[in-house]
Amino acid sequence: ALDGNDWSFRTSVMIIPPYRIRSVRGLITNFHLPNSTLLCLVASAIGEEWRSVYDRALAEEFRFLSYGDGSYLEWNQR
Repeated sequence: ALDGNDWSFRTSVMIIPPYRIRSVRGLITNFHLPNSTLLCLVASAIGEEWRSVYDRALAEEFRFLSYGDGSYLEWNQR
């Protein structure tokens, strides 16, 4: 926090399927582990296509996590 004090927050908002992101058309991110909240974000952005994207990343031996390979995902507004 800017004033040197810790902040603590709680939220009940989660971006997970079947919610579809409509406020932006693209996302720059890396490849995330299964069952992670960040993978839920990717699935909400591009829908079920996330499975084929991740299958290809595994087949091509892309690196996952923070220091891994990145991706630019773009989708149509639905």
